Amino acid sequence: MDFNSTIAIIGGGNIGMSIAEGLVNAQKYKPEQIIITRKKSDLPKDLHEGGFTFQEDNADAVSKARIVVLSVVPHVYEPILEGMKHAFTEQHTLITVVTGVEIARFQEAIQKDICIARVMPNTAIKIRQSMTCIATNKPKSKEFAEVTELFNMLGETLYIDEELMLSATALGSCGIAYFLRAIRAASQGGTQIGFHADEAQLIAAQTAKGAAELLLQLHTHPEDEIDKVTTPRGITIAGLNEMEHNGLSSAFIKGIVKSYDKAINKEE
Repeated sequence: MDFNSTIAIIGGGNIGMSIAEGLVNAQKYKPEQIIITRKKSDLPKDLHEGGFTFQEDNADAVSKARIVVLSVVPHVYEPILEGMKHAFTEQHTLITVVTGVEIARFQEAIQKDICIARVMPNTAIKIRQSMTCIATNKPKSKEFAEVTELFNMLGETLYIDEELMLSATALGSCGIAYFLRAIRAASQGGTQIGFHADEAQLIAAQTAKGAAELLLQLHTHPEDEIDKVTTPRGITIAGLNEMEHNGLSSAFIKGIVKSYDKAINKEE
């Protein structure tokens, strides 16, 4: 493997694998250029499944790849980082997807003057439709420009202050589950009024996609678009008001804030 054209993903769970598959779908990397590490019990029988290279040795993976993505749950990152920090050199770039862990902690552990990017994508990264928020210790470096370009291939990116990263987690990462639940609820309503389940889900999902694209492409406010489909004494406003009477907006806001509060409490 060529060091400069290889990427190592430390932690091949849902997000780690979604990143790997997204990079392949974007034709940024071939599967054979991606090393994915997992603990021994989680390794596939075929260590080259899907064309990727699976292995247990994290430090060895770091030594073979210029860009390293650390995608593990917070409570295990310290021993994993401790076991591989010696493998980092000044040539490396570290991308961390570890929730609630500040860039400064990685700098202190690695003791190398490298670009460290803290990113928060969501699982839509697999199909190159993620919303990924990014913070870094080297915003003007060519290495960070490379990281941004990489994640732009996998959806949309937004550069933010690191202090907003937990907010990004609640809104962008957890948020995909909220919108999926809303689509599920809409499709259940569709089934109740006469559609088969698969038909109702298609209508609900495509309608949600269309609503999102209106805002993304036209840069309008949601209420402007809502006003275009609500008429006096009409059926749309009747449905909206019924949802609001039952706490739709309030429930969404409370859910996002609850996730944020949970993230803050975990960090403290």
